[in-house]
Amino acid sequence: MREQAHTNGLESFWAMLKRGYQGTYHWMSRKHLHRYVAEFAGRHGIRPLDTADQMAFVAQGMMGKRLMYKNLIA
Repeated sequence: MREQAHTNGLESFWAMLKRGYQGTYHWMSRKHLHRYVAEFAGRHGIRPLDTADQMAFVAQGMMGKRLMYKNLIA
């Protein structure tokens, strides 16, 4: 049986996104908003893991990927 959905999870996600906006980025462009949301969705999804496992998960996801600045601004 799946866990029941409730608003606490959504409120937790938006609170984390808001803290990232106010505390880290200070501004999020509309053009790249989907990237910011994807970043925080990923962070939200790995919350139950301990810090070492979170870092390993992120590092593993970066393997073989490269984001060029010219592609980012295009």
